Amino acid sequence: MKKSLKLYDVPQISSIQELLLNSATKYTNKLAMEDLTNTPINKVTFSELLNYVLKFGSALKNLGIEEKSHIAIIGENRVQWAISYFTCMAFNYVCVPIDRNLTQNEIFNIIHESDSVAIIFSSNYSDIFDQSNLSLKKLEHFICMDEGLLEAQFLNMKTLIDEGKKITTANLPQIDKDALAEIIFTSGSLGRAKGVMLSQGNIASNIVAMTSMLFIYPEDRFLSVLPMHHSYECTCGMLCPIYSGASVHYARNLRTIVDDLQKVNASILLAVPLLFDKMFKKIAKSISEEKLKSILVPKLVGLSNFAEKIGIKDIKKKLFAELHQKFGGNIRIFIAGGAAPDPKVALGLRGFGFNFLQGYGLTETSPILALNQLNNFKDHATGLPMPNVEIVIDNPDENGVGEIFAKGTSIMLGYYKNEIATKDAFSNGWFKTGDLGYFDEDGFLIIAGRKKNVIISKSGKNVFPEEIEDMLNRSQFILESIVYGKDNKKQDEIIAAKIVPDAEAFIELSESEKVTINEKLMLEVLAKEVEKVNKQLPSFKRVMKFEIRENEFEKTTTQKIKRYSSNNQ
Repeated sequence: MKKSLKLYDVPQISSIQELLLNSATKYTNKLAMEDLTNTPINKVTFSELLNYVLKFGSALKNLGIEEKSHIAIIGENRVQWAISYFTCMAFNYVCVPIDRNLTQNEIFNIIHESDSVAIIFSSNYSDIFDQSNLSLKKLEHFICMDEGLLEAQFLNMKTLIDEGKKITTANLPQIDKDALAEIIFTSGSLGRAKGVMLSQGNIASNIVAMTSMLFIYPEDRFLSVLPMHHSYECTCGMLCPIYSGASVHYARNLRTIVDDLQKVNASILLAVPLLFDKMFKKIAKSISEEKLKSILVPKLVGLSNFAEKIGIKDIKKKLFAELHQKFGGNIRIFIAGGAAPDPKVALGLRGFGFNFLQGYGLTETSPILALNQLNNFKDHATGLPMPNVEIVIDNPDENGVGEIFAKGTSIMLGYYKNEIATKDAFSNGWFKTGDLGYFDEDGFLIIAGRKKNVIISKSGKNVFPEEIEDMLNRSQFILESIVYGKDNKKQDEIIAAKIVPDAEAFIELSESEKVTINEKLMLEVLAKEVEKVNKQLPSFKRVMKFEIRENEFEKTTTQKIKRYSSNNQ
């Protein structure tokens, strides 16, 4: 029997412009966002955020940039990135966020493909835009977020804002919630870039649905660590908190996350599974290294699990207070997205009193389609379908596994200037996610893997490499892995793996066992680890061959391995 979906009563909005205006009125003098680095505009209240947007938008209009013009943004996470984004939405421009880790060629290609007439960028990109007007003919306006010696070459964002004439909110343009508002490119490759077109209505409906399932309080403090150009961070890590009156704090870098969590007393952290995996491995390692802790901690976890079942609240936070203090002492929720987290990591963190949730979606779906709730979750599932979408399983097999199709108010308008790709992405009005999955008896959506990654075993059965990779990656000696079909002949594939050893684990083994690290040792250790995994798998899923890879795999922004990259072959 399916569980009923408990929803919170949240404000209805139809656009991001409306979100900004509502929050500035309701949370006027409350802190909205701040940078933990030194930037020209590094802290704003909700009313200040709106004022900056009104002045910046007025300045853009004075430059002659007309409504519906396309404006690209590239830079590190910071308040000015957010101001730029909100300005595009409030003044009816089309925002084009660009991945800050792309190459110069890829950045230029996206600017070209998106028909952008202006670029707002941080000083880290000033060199590549110095001569870019020679090749990018449509790009007329170069606006730098930083100050210094750049004013002679580029317009300065802070100067434009300071000199801009603030207009009243009554003079803001009317927003068509169903019109194109944002283009997010999922690939930067020349001639192959696909630009996902989203409307303000798409994004607004996703925010409303998401917060109705997972309530965000004005007291919540988000630490932002994922790149803002990505729809997961932009919608869930920036727009949701601003909509809810919470604050966003931009981390200095990935190495300072723990310190930054403490500094801002963060209550919510959105991250990719890889970050939580590393976090949990460090916790587990520190426990195993102390004999008393290694005996006591598992027993305390078990006792506290029992105590919670009989209604004793917050006992875990008291028992494991020292661990909670390491993360600032105020964490309310860890949220994983961008890829499927390991259920054992979720269970492990929850055992120490941390709420750990995951959701599922794609850039094309604005992005969330399914979400777990605080009191209604399954660690192996992506969650329950959001109230603004319908999800069906197309052509399910004997196990109920088929391609996930979705329909609803947050589904993209299509791919920019690419009718063929848009047509291929839909079937009778349903968006084809490319993911395979099924619903369990309670209505939770469970992902089996990517459709294009499926391996056909010798027995003709489907094997999902992601499942085996998760199991391999739990080994302390394996940093990461790719599982694939060897020989690549349909109906005749054996399961093989490429494994990146964890250098730290092998160094510890070398020091404790007084052995020399060489290829023979690594092959022997990894062969044992692979065999441990194989014993947990049916014969048709077992890894028959593996090879060691020295370098880490090339990854996307959300730390997913680029499975088909030439660098990962």
